[in-house]
Amino acid sequence: MTTIRHAPYEDSADFTIGLKPIGEAAWLEGGEADPAARKDPLFAAHREIVWGETAGSQGGQQEVLALIEAALGPAPHDPALPPLYAAARRTPDDLVLMEKQDGAWRVAALSLCAPTFFTARDVLGASLAQIHGPVHGFSERFLTRVERIFDGLRPGLILERRNWNLVNSAELHTPDPAPIRARIGSIDPAQAGAELFVRVERQTLRRLPETGGALFTIRVWLHSLDALRDDPARLAAFAKAWRAATPDFREYKRLGLYDELVTGFLRAHGESHSVNGS
Repeated sequence: MTTIRHAPYEDSADFTIGLKPIGEAAWLEGGEADPAARKDPLFAAHREIVWGETAGSQGGQQEVLALIEAALGPAPHDPALPPLYAAARRTPDDLVLMEKQDGAWRVAALSLCAPTFFTARDVLGASLAQIHGPVHGFSERFLTRVERIFDGLRPGLILERRNWNLVNSAELHTPDPAPIRARIGSIDPAQAGAELFVRVERQTLRRLPETGGALFTIRVWLHSLDALRDDPARLAAFAKAWRAATPDFREYKRLGLYDELVTGFLRAHGESHSVNGS
């Protein structure tokens, strides 16, 4: 039986900020024996995709490294490595250093080894507005609130949020959706439960008290649709969220690509309502 660590579809079928405070002990969830074994080959072979830093970000990077060492204990690291990457290779989480520049919060440095359809090169130096530009309605509905959260974040407070998507890949490193989505048509509907995965991003945000920046972490968890068969309550919650997902959410996540497969899976396991709830 697969243990499902996070199921944010239980809470929402639309975009939501959904931040809540957590304690220091809950900050990093772990769950991967040797993150460096996964991240180092990507850093070596595809550095421009998984890593980026701007001039002047070294102070913030060093503070992130100190935070990680405070949480996980000190460990030797190669002094030639950028400090943020030295920190990132110790935890499954991707690490994003945000700093306020020219009146906007921007990505100052990041280690991004488990991206969901974007690269470090895409967002390095980008503002919150630019990062979330593809999200329909983000500027009107959320941007001002998110900027206020960043501005008002006090030292010692750690905030957590979660979101979800559906993909036909069990890989963590998915910078490009095209080759993944190109395989959808070859999925046997009888195998949809094994081939489709709920991809959850568990994110945290905290202030860097010394340099004034903010650290944004992203931890990706995956579970197959088949895992829901062992948890009827969560199967029902997923079915409800799938049917209730708003048009904007469905379009941005490209959920419509999976409608036939998901509907067949749900029908086969006792959730027979259509996607539109009719």
